Amino acid sequence: MMMIKTRFPRCLVLVGAAAVLTACGSLAAAPEHSGSRHGAPMPPASLASRLDDPPSGGESASSGPGHGGGAQGGGLEGVPPSGGASASDGGQGASGAYRRWGLDRPLERPPAPPAVKPSLERSGPWGLPPIVRRVPTDKRVVFVTIDDGIEKDPRFVEQARDLGLPFTGFLTDNVIGTHYDYFDRLRRLGNSMENHTLTHPNLAGMAYDDQVREICGQRDNVWNHFGQQPRLFRPPFGEYDDSMLRAAAFCGVRTVVLWRAEMETHGLAYRSGGHLLPGDIVLAHFRGPEQLEGKSMTDMITELVRAIQAQGFTIGRLEDYV
Repeated sequence: MMMIKTRFPRCLVLVGAAAVLTACGSLAAAPEHSGSRHGAPMPPASLASRLDDPPSGGESASSGPGHGGGAQGGGLEGVPPSGGASASDGGQGASGAYRRWGLDRPLERPPAPPAVKPSLERSGPWGLPPIVRRVPTDKRVVFVTIDDGIEKDPRFVEQARDLGLPFTGFLTDNVIGTHYDYFDRLRRLGNSMENHTLTHPNLAGMAYDDQVREICGQRDNVWNHFGQQPRLFRPPFGEYDDSMLRAAAFCGVRTVVLWRAEMETHGLAYRSGGHLLPGDIVLAHFRGPEQLEGKSMTDMITELVRAIQAQGFTIGRLEDYV
């Protein structure tokens, strides 16, 4: 009897420990809830899936085609989140490779991104995405964005890799066609690919249902090709209205990205003033000799980087701030 009494408490301890471990394992395996409603008016169900659901026909973010395991295109194939090269290079890009592209010096590393992303001013009621032309920061960093997708110059993939060039792509389906694989190569360098509509219309003044079709349709394409839910949106021509903001919110857009400086054929043009400011968003395009008066896309990017360096700035990763 004494032996039974002595062992009984130990048995209880073992059973209790096993129960605790089982419960912990269940908690660890429990899926996290993702997504939240923006409260935007719902369009007809035939136009788009619910905001929190994967687009119809798409795969999960962990198994989408070409998905490299990084969130929003960052941290892919060994590239640091800021898009820079390894610390041993002493700067961004492969050591000395900047000379190949006609630069006098490599891109300096951008400053460390803020631990908390800065607050962005909202242009309408709560629940609609904010609009940003310039990121709130006092650091000497600007952000390069590249639109559309007309040009698919393979040398630009090499240039972006050699320079460690961080940028954000905003893709339009009807000029990309079947060439999403090209932009996936750029994405795998650490550059996020975001939403720029299906056919590049001026959305301002369009019917809400048509706005949803353009925005959600390209959201679905980005998801299906990259396994990535685009959260940034650039309206074609920078034109928008309240209806577009509601449509963007419904399609999962968190921030509408405009620009303050644009790379044109003959250099940078500014919406105000005559120089870059800290946090400026710079617009460029996937264009080639037909659109650039005989210059290649790599020529245009070299001129853009030179102009940014000449004003004492480096280039950061927009997704680290918005």
